[in-house]
Amino acid sequence: MKITRTAKFKKAWVELSEEEKDLARKALKNLATDLRYPALRVKKMQGVEHIWEARVSRSLRMTFEIQGNTIILRNIGRHDETLEHP
Repeated sequence: MKITRTAKFKKAWVELSEEEKDLARKALKNLATDLRYPALRVKKMQGVEHIWEARVSRSLRMTFEIQGNTIILRNIGRHDETLEHP
């Protein structure tokens, strides 16, 4: 699948540490290859249409939409903060 990033995602990416970015790169590679990759624990967000969440690490999450063959990355960061503002 193709991946694109929103301005919000790009801004949140800058705030990640290098270690977090390394984990996120790995998660993004897995996401693009297989949405069902077990470690990602991809699931549809409750109460928000068309937005999904994936696990980057124990404390990091990313949110995204799927449009056709494209994954649109919306946000990335700490679990609660990211899921409150997908």
